[in-house]
Amino acid sequence: MKFQLSPEQRQFSASLHDLLGGADTAAVARAWAAGSPERGLKLLRALADLGVPALLVDEDHGGLGGSPVDLVVAFEALGYHAVPGPLVETAAAAPAVLTGDQLAALAGGELLATVVAPPEVPLALDADVAGVLLDLNEGEVTDVGIDLVPSIDPARRLFRITGTTRPTAADPIAFDRGVLAVSAQLLGAGQWLLDASVAYAKQRSQYGRAIGEYQAVKHLLADVVTQLELARPLLYGAAVAGDTFARDVSAAKVMAGDAAYLAARTALQVHGAIGYTAEHDLGLRLTKVRALAGAWGTGSFHRARVLAALR
Repeated sequence: MKFQLSPEQRQFSASLHDLLGGADTAAVARAWAAGSPERGLKLLRALADLGVPALLVDEDHGGLGGSPVDLVVAFEALGYHAVPGPLVETAAAAPAVLTGDQLAALAGGELLATVVAPPEVPLALDADVAGVLLDLNEGEVTDVGIDLVPSIDPARRLFRITGTTRPTAADPIAFDRGVLAVSAQLLGAGQWLLDASVAYAKQRSQYGRAIGEYQAVKHLLADVVTQLELARPLLYGAAVAGDTFARDVSAAKVMAGDAAYLAARTALQVHGAIGYTAEHDLGLRLTKVRALAGAWGTGSFHRARVLAALR
């Protein structure tokens, strides 16, 4: 199957990178992790102006009526720049559940959503800034109580929630769209890690030569390139899948998670001790990749789902 992004999708990706590249997303993520979401919320509103939360909302509710491919394009860029916030929940999962005025508010960037889907998604991301909380198994949660719990990625603020639920028109596709978006984030984060490692290998010298000239370093980086390029077609293949959407999304999550994890390990090895410093932006992606690899279903869960679908 031959697949290419449309000119509009390429322009959309370029617009996102232009916006996020000038937004100092590292500082935004650190402020978000510290419990100061103001800059992050401003950035989310700018993303809304570009149509990110409206991608999967139908045009009758002010959305763009886009496709899962559009979603992947957006979340690759969001993962690359480590943008914090409940974006997967708002732009990928919630449009399959919300209706009426809530859906229109979501598309317009006036409403953020967060979700749980036990057991794979037991905790709600950024429940303190979300205007609506959805349990993908039970419905909308009302009279919500939230309790912050530790997260391996401080910029992913996780909450244990309590409350009562009222049934909604829950769509099972909501979970798989969430998995697809997280997979795209992983691929984007992995690409940033590769780009940063290549740039560092060109400037860091040892014994009079840039470390990127050494075969051992070249082989490490080449392995990352290979894994990312193998993951990308699975991700876009899942985005255009029909009846096999759930199976293909799980395969993409496994592959993107493995590729991003390899990119993270390699980046830390190439950067050496500087990679451990909290001030270096590398740390934002290292924790992000580790957290996203287990978010919306572990690798074991998704491997088992692929196996069950093939039997």
